Amino acid sequence: MLTQTMSAAGKNNILWIDDEIEHLKSNILYLKNKGYNVDEATNGEDGISLVRNKDFDLVFLDEMMPGKGGLQTLTELKELRPSLPVVMVTKNETETLMEDAIGSKISDYLIKPVNPNQVLLVCKKILESKRITGNQVSRDYIQGFNEISMSLMDNPNWQDWIDIHVKMTNWEMELDAHPNLGLKQTLTDQRKECNIEFSKFVEKNYVHWVNETRDKPVLSNQIVDNYVIPELDKYKSVFFFVIDCMRLDQWMVMERYLHEYFKIQKDYYYSLLPTATPYSRNAIFAGLYPSDLEKHYPELWKKNDDDENSKNNYEKEFMQKLLERRKIKLRNDLKYTKIMDSDFGRGIENKIQSYCNNHLNAIVINFVDMMAHSRSDYAILKEIAPDESAYRSLTASWFEHSSFFGMLRQLANKPDVKVIITTDHGSIRCLHGVKALGDRETSTNLRYKCGRNVKAELRNAIFIKDPLEYKLPKRSGIVNYIIAKEDFYFVYPTEYHKYLNQYNDTFQHGGISIEEMILPVVTLEPKL
Repeated sequence: MLTQTMSAAGKNNILWIDDEIEHLKSNILYLKNKGYNVDEATNGEDGISLVRNKDFDLVFLDEMMPGKGGLQTLTELKELRPSLPVVMVTKNETETLMEDAIGSKISDYLIKPVNPNQVLLVCKKILESKRITGNQVSRDYIQGFNEISMSLMDNPNWQDWIDIHVKMTNWEMELDAHPNLGLKQTLTDQRKECNIEFSKFVEKNYVHWVNETRDKPVLSNQIVDNYVIPELDKYKSVFFFVIDCMRLDQWMVMERYLHEYFKIQKDYYYSLLPTATPYSRNAIFAGLYPSDLEKHYPELWKKNDDDENSKNNYEKEFMQKLLERRKIKLRNDLKYTKIMDSDFGRGIENKIQSYCNNHLNAIVINFVDMMAHSRSDYAILKEIAPDESAYRSLTASWFEHSSFFGMLRQLANKPDVKVIITTDHGSIRCLHGVKALGDRETSTNLRYKCGRNVKAELRNAIFIKDPLEYKLPKRSGIVNYIIAKEDFYFVYPTEYHKYLNQYNDTFQHGGISIEEMILPVVTLEPKL
């Protein structure tokens, strides 16, 4: 079981500026008894001088003083120390004064007469909230850690695994805000343990999921049927966004920006294997398993299959055929858009209002996938995002300034529009390379391979002898697949160490992990 550690707060330096400081001695004495160092000044000039020559953690500032008043003093204090918390103390309760003070970046204000408990509460809120919150987070995490550990021992089903993933992701994001608690490695180790058990679970159950209709999660090929088609009769325009290679934690950092605009409902589904664009995303748009795509639309599939760079050139055609099979008649033609670069994305953002005239808009956004691959190729991006926490931060920075966010803000003003957002697969930070064998025709992917007689250690990968059993394409000739488990990636024996080092600590997809397989499906309804 995990045990917690607590750290005591050091002493904080407080400055109290008030021309009637003698009347505040009881408050000052009370703070000193609570362990705070308190300096005093009876006018703005002296207070500014003290701040210029000594480091303070908090200032209490009287609003009404002779000479240099509180607001002028506040302005000069902020010029000296922009980040210094200032609490305005005033007898004046007028709204304009409060707005002036808040506009001048005060941290809080108190109305005279103040009592010691009020003052202490403000001090704790400003100076010790991070420590107090951190201690509570530590206590709560211990409980959460133990709950997840118990869940692993209780033979979790597919719904339990969703719950485990959501809990771990929430904790990862909570600990991002408290990096000094020393709990990140504990959570990382627990996620690794979960992925070991999850890989066993998928290996045991996946064939049942793709061959049966009961007791199974929603899979990639059911997304349009379950979430998009039911909305077509209810709304003038439906927007279906597919964000390539988006993990659950990446969605959660984006979601923070959307609460003021939308009512948000979040469900989850499991990506098909391999968790890679040619299989999982084509399955989304076609509403079919990859083997059925090959069977029913051999020409389109073969075109996809012939060129590694054109695996998803026919998503619009696949979706049109899905709508035809479901006998769905749109009011106008399906609008399909794939955004591959920022300039094109800005162009779509500028005319997104006109898209609201289309009954169904399918928009693929490739930036998150490009970010994952670019991190593998450019040292500067690995320096900026050395781990999952920084990767989330990089995602948030992109989204805040992205054309995608710009589109969503505009759609939030449209009451007759429904937005559905999902992804085709996630990614995992790969830290362990393993040897794989195959001939020159074998696919080059790092997390899965298909070809004649591809092999890898079974403890690191699922070996698929009969592709049809897994609803995978037979391709031409005798083909088998290997799909990596956990955080392993495949390296050929030729120049093994070179490629082992090149791809170590990169975000990859195509394999079996919680991060790649358990994914959000989000519906947004404008708040207006």
